[in-house]
Amino acid sequence: MNRDSNKHTYIFSVIMVLLVAFVLSFTSESLKELQNANVKKEKMQNILSSVGVNVSRDESELLYKDYISNELSLKSDGSIDDDVEAFDINLALEVKKDSDIQRYPLYIANVKNEKFYVIPLRGAGLWAEIWGYIALKDDINTIKGVSFDHKSETAGLGAEITEDWFINSFTDEKIKDSEGNFVGVYLTKSNNDPGNKDKMDNEVDAISGATITGDGVSDMIIERIQNYIPYFKKISSE
Repeated sequence: MNRDSNKHTYIFSVIMVLLVAFVLSFTSESLKELQNANVKKEKMQNILSSVGVNVSRDESELLYKDYISNELSLKSDGSIDDDVEAFDINLALEVKKDSDIQRYPLYIANVKNEKFYVIPLRGAGLWAEIWGYIALKDDINTIKGVSFDHKSETAGLGAEITEDWFINSFTDEKIKDSEGNFVGVYLTKSNNDPGNKDKMDNEVDAISGATITGDGVSDMIIERIQNYIPYFKKISSE
């Protein structure tokens, strides 16, 4: 075959495309198991981080069961669905369902003889999704800790939600008002408490220049936690 002909060029191009596609497909499938394992470990790492257990991704799988005593899949009425594995719930897909048919994963942690309730979060930032975990102390009012992450928030602005100084500002904040009603936690620039010393005001100092991301964090916390109130009311009355 004439190597300078159009036919030869076409056949060569097709072969190369098929070869590259095969290599990419093979590589993707080969790494899929490893990628899934890393996603699982990172999820464990973030859950543990919200209750103050800071470990590496690889360590998280070894220590997870030492601190997480139970994983519950809740229905909207606060009852437990034993047919659904809480850890396997993909919150990115679950939040798109109607609230009455969603399943709400809840992780119960025990750290140094203290019980914590860890709630997964999912919401919207400025450009795309934001997510994380919030851990409540046994009084179901005081925040033990949080962890946040994002897909594409602006560096130096909305992306600051992953920084320790921001995450630590939530510690010991309350999600209920003085009368015991659930109100959540708001990010605000006008709380006159930049050091976050007032832990009863249901407010955290907002990130300068990241109003939309801050509103997304506030809305995410309120929207997700309110779905767990029926369960918390049940266990409080027992």
